Amino acid sequence: MEHLEKRIVPALLNWYDYNARILPWRSTPTPYRVWISEIMLQQTRVEAVKPYYDRFMEELPDVKALAEVSDDRLMKLWEGLGYYNRARNLKIAAQTVMEEFGGELPADYEALLSLKGIGEYTAGAIGSIAHGLPVPAVDGNVLRVVARLLANGDDVLKPATKRWMTKDIKDIMPKDRPGDFNQALMELGATVCLPNGAPLCEECPWDTVCKAHKQGNELAFPFKQPKKPRKREDKNVYLLEYEGRFALRKRPEKGLLSGLWEFPSEDCKTPKGSSEEKQFWDDVEKLTVQFDKIGKGKHIFSHVEWHMTGYHILLGEKLLEKELVWVSREEMKKEYAVPSAFEFVKDYLLTKNPE
Repeated sequence: MEHLEKRIVPALLNWYDYNARILPWRSTPTPYRVWISEIMLQQTRVEAVKPYYDRFMEELPDVKALAEVSDDRLMKLWEGLGYYNRARNLKIAAQTVMEEFGGELPADYEALLSLKGIGEYTAGAIGSIAHGLPVPAVDGNVLRVVARLLANGDDVLKPATKRWMTKDIKDIMPKDRPGDFNQALMELGATVCLPNGAPLCEECPWDTVCKAHKQGNELAFPFKQPKKPRKREDKNVYLLEYEGRFALRKRPEKGLLSGLWEFPSEDCKTPKGSSEEKQFWDDVEKLTVQFDKIGKGKHIFSHVEWHMTGYHILLGEKLLEKELVWVSREEMKKEYAVPSAFEFVKDYLLTKNPE
């Protein structure tokens, strides 16, 4: 099997020195700032992250502030980024850092790995960028770059492939610039060796050594075993209104979007659900004075798709259900984190159906 060679390193670092994007977390790469940015960047584009990162840093500028923030406020700051367990894990890890590491993220790879929500990639990013540790940070961008560089057809979703690529990267990593090297690899994958569509090979510092490029076969790499099709679930989502206030309730503590606020909803396959749910919807039906269709929404999770139809229901009496909170438009904007899955209902409420 072909291996990476150290001779490719200078060209990559030189390219990075002249082409690195100016990003808010790069200006002052403290361990905390690197950590927050890397967690936010998981499953989220750089441009989308920037405003969330700035807002988060303004309100929670250090580990102590993150460890002490209320869960609801944390969810509101995270609203729109999705994958809310990332935020929950951040707070748990911050509390551990306060208790066990004196409020400072440790300059030790294994210690970083011990923190909730920090895996090999994030530990490598924090360790190398903020602490100068010679440890790789291998994400999807890096796997793609290496697969194309070596024209290697191993399945990049398999742990064994990631292990040997990580070892290869560590073997050529410059001890004096490990953070820049990791960021250069990520940057190359994000801006040149693109994931969707043809890579910009004419802008690549490795165009003369890339085996996939020499073969004219760049899009054949990386290889990924096709995933199983996602399951479809059809749901009805209800915007319940009484005297200018709107009903929210928290989702169950387990499952998708666990513990987050939602507009009441039901599964079309098993409408009304449990006996408690049946009673809830029977009460809604009795109190309804106006019923309008809002529209349709769709949200894709990793293994399931929600296909939703929204309805606006005006109630003649307040529904006295202990799990419901009744909030104004302004409170919903500022205080309650509603997942983007329900954005089509929230958008209707705040823009198409203003006061």
